[in-house]
Amino acid sequence: MLKFLSGLALSLLLCLPAAAETKANRLFGAAETPTDARPMPYGSYAKGCADGLVALPESGPTWQAMRLSRNRNWGHPETIAFLVDLSQTARQIGWAGLYIGDISQPRGGPMTSGHASHQIGLDADIWMLPPRRLDLSRQEREEISSIPVRSADQRSVTANWTPAHHALLKAAASDPRIDRIFVAAAVKIEMCRTATRADRKWLQKIRPIQGHDTHFHVRLKCPRGARHCETQKPTVADLSNGGDGCDETLMWWVSDEYLNPKPDPNAQPAPRQRGARDYTLADLPKQCRNVLSSR
Repeated sequence: MLKFLSGLALSLLLCLPAAAETKANRLFGAAETPTDARPMPYGSYAKGCADGLVALPESGPTWQAMRLSRNRNWGHPETIAFLVDLSQTARQIGWAGLYIGDISQPRGGPMTSGHASHQIGLDADIWMLPPRRLDLSRQEREEISSIPVRSADQRSVTANWTPAHHALLKAAASDPRIDRIFVAAAVKIEMCRTATRADRKWLQKIRPIQGHDTHFHVRLKCPRGARHCETQKPTVADLSNGGDGCDETLMWWVSDEYLNPKPDPNAQPAPRQRGARDYTLADLPKQCRNVLSSR
């Protein structure tokens, strides 16, 4: 019955006279259940949708899904398998498991709040907070917060950062299913500093980006056979040329030029760029209309 009502609500939204201009995040945010089709991501991580997503169970022996009220614990089966595997690795390095944040909505697509990506079931956020217990209630999962591992000035890690964090991120980056992992720049710098000279290939997948001081963001490669999934272009030099991302350009992320740019009094306001919350169905892959209308 729930799936029928969810499909009915979506159908009504799609049939509105101005449906072509209805924001896609409203349409996908209204989808409470996934489609029954076989798993298939359509489009890119930041402009797409997905068939056949499956839910990460709310709790498991080595994980808990957080912020359940968001209904964003849905992912491609390969993503869910990776997260379960990594939670077991976390147990091996001394944590109780993992607190797992947003993955995707039931049918992927743009979200009404938060992420620009997470649209095709191949992204997931993992909290930096080592779990003390894995029997949190639904309410507790709404109230608890993760911990920052980056200093307030963004230039270094805090005492919350531990060798276990390093080991967990290394394990995640060493998995062949992973394309890249986003962290705060200070975390990347610290990992570059402490990684051994003989074992650095995995560092190429660790990428600095703003807004990742309390969690790290894993991004899987397009799965085998996902012909409608857009592979992301490489952004780090080939490993044969030493491209571990630890060269001098990394320091730009903690430079005054980046953190405290001086305003240019002669600069003209830049035009606002359209983002995920501006998209309509016309902006997304054509398959996304069928993803929304399926029951």
